[in-house]
This record gives sequence, C-alpha cells and structure tokens, in this order.
Amino acid sequence: MNKPTHSAFANTAEEAIAAQDALDGPMTSEKATEVAMQNTLLTPRFYTTDFDEMDAIDVTPVRKDWDILIEQMRADPNKGHFKKNEDWDDVDWDGMEPALKAEFIDFLISSCTAEFSGCVLYKEMKRRGSNKDITELFQLMARDEARHAGFINDALREAGIRVNLGFLTQQKKYTYFRPKFIYYATYLSEKIGYARYITIFRHLEENPEMRFHPIFKWFREWCNDEFSHGEAFALLLKTDPKLTTSFQNKLWIKFFLTAVYSTMWVRDHQRPVFHEALGVDVTWYGQEVFRKTSEITKQVFPITLDIDHPRWRPNLDRMEAASRQVAAAKARGGVMGMISRIGGMAKAATAFAAVFTIPAHKNAVPANPRLKPAY
Repeated sequence: MNKPTHSAFANTAEEAIAAQDALDGPMTSEKATEVAMQNTLLTPRFYTTDFDEMDAIDVTPVRKDWDILIEQMRADPNKGHFKKNEDWDDVDWDGMEPALKAEFIDFLISSCTAEFSGCVLYKEMKRRGSNKDITELFQLMARDEARHAGFINDALREAGIRVNLGFLTQQKKYTYFRPKFIYYATYLSEKIGYARYITIFRHLEENPEMRFHPIFKWFREWCNDEFSHGEAFALLLKTDPKLTTSFQNKLWIKFFLTAVYSTMWVRDHQRPVFHEALGVDVTWYGQEVFRKTSEITKQVFPITLDIDHPRWRPNLDRMEAASRQVAAAKARGGVMGMISRIGGMAKAATAFAAVFTIPAHKNAVPANPRLKPAY
C-alpha cells in the first residue's frame, strides 16, 4: 500500500508525521522551533504519565457509548479535509501588518505545538499499551492531532517557517502528570478548544470580511475533532465514579478549571492585534468561550466556575498584568529583574488564589454523558 503524500490522508499519526517530513521546502525555522520548545505557564507542554495505569482502564461501565464513539472515529469523516484546496486564498504575508503577523505566527506555532502535544501523548499510549479499547482510542486521536499539526505547519510554510515536529518529539521537555490529571486537563483542553474554534468560526461566518487568513474556514471540522476527543475523555472519567465525586477530586476539578481558564485569558489578552483583526473583543470572547465550555462540562463535572462573580474578571486581569511583569523582568535580567520577576509571580499567585476561592456552582451530572456539537 502506498504511503499518503499528505498528512490529511494519513491513517495513523506516524504516517502523518512522515508525510510532513517528506514535504519539499524548509524543514524548520530555528526561531519557530525554539518558540515551540519553550516551557512556561503559558506555552503548551508535552506530557507523560503512568501508562500501565491507563492501560488497566475497564470501559465496561460505558461500553455502549464507547463502541458508538469508536465506530464514529473509525469512520474518519475528516479524512482528506485538512489540506489546502480551491478555498485556500492567497495570503500576502509580506504585506501583513507586522504586529499582526507576529501575533498570528505566535498563535499558529502555539496551536501547532498544542495539537502535536496531544499526538505525542496519545501515540505513546498506543505504543506502550495492550488494552485494545484504550490503544485503539489513542491511535485514532493521535491520527487526528497529527493531521491538525501538519495542517498548521502547511500554513506556516507560506510565511517561510516550519516547526520541526520530529525534533520536538525528541528534544522538548516532558512533564509527568498522574493519569487522573491527564483526564481532567486533556478533557478540558479538548472541550475548550472546541468552544474557541467554533466561536471564531461562527463569528467569521457572520463577518467574512474579517477573515484575514483562509485557515479559519477549516475551523468547523477541526473543532468537531476536538469535541469527539473530549467525548472520549468524558467516558474515561465515567469509568471510575470517584474521579468526579470525591471531595478531593472535586477540588482538583476546580483547580484545573481555574488554571485552564486563567491561562487562556492571559494568553489571549497578550494577542490584542490578532483579535482586533478578527473583529473580536477579546474580553467578550474569553467570557463567551467560558460560558460554552462550562455548559459542555456539565456532562461530567459536578461543578462549574462562577464567571460572573465580582472577583472573577478583575483577578484574571491582574494575572495578565503579572504575566507581563514576569516576562519583562526575565528579559531585563540581573538582580532587579529577578526581584521584579518574583514580585510578578507573587501577584499572579495571589490573583489565582482569589479566583480559585470563588464559590463554584453545583450541578447534577447526567447518567449518560454523551453530547453532540450544538453551536
């Protein structure tokens, strides 16, 4: 059987990565790969975990819904989608306003790294596992994430740069997370990814004149992949009731909700020109994504955050200001830079604590967690 010539048609993550490596043109930009290699609170990380514990998952309690979801993913409705076609408009990278170009490239590199982070984790679970249910799921998700990363790299190539995915796999630092933390963090990242992409897609449907790059036309199918991956993690969480019902784990759920929402707020508010070009008020966008995500996560989480509380937005803004202070202090260096950096980190921690201690809304979790994209 011939190997696919483009990652969009790959049946596995390995085929998608190989197809990317075989493309003509610049393999990498040192600067782009350097950005992707960074490990900060705001940059996507690569994760490792206790794969033996994950391999021991028994999906019997959710078997009916599990088999339906896996069959849908096997059908591969998006095969061939993540490839440039006649809908891909010419992009004048040289004529793009410099600040917008810088922020948009940063967005693409961050998105590529985040997608590939999932691919690396899922691919490793497939390699190490022997549980057919679990390994098949992770193989299918790794395939999707590799296609997404490859598609973003195709877009970056037009700007003369490209993230070296193979280099990232070998050289980027890995962070260890216990399996349950992987479930919470990945479930949230997939669902909030859906909410982010679909909000932008619907906005640009109504305002096509603000679509300054063709990649946004592909966001609907992209976000539907994110949605189905989140559905898989919702089912994994349902296999063990303690993951969402014990007092300790409810605190962890609240922590991850707060951390993921806060990180998104800070990162998006540091790309003002990008959002202005889309015609999106970044504060409205943040709150809208939080509302969608909160509604979706009721499928499996017993709490949602009170994003309308008086302490919510002021302290998110304080975290964003503190992040800027830390970045400036790091660039400054020296003793005074170190002092300013410590001060900024203290401000961020105080603001995070103020948000984390906002009382959460409780909700009844349905017996059947499955949802369908509704936006």
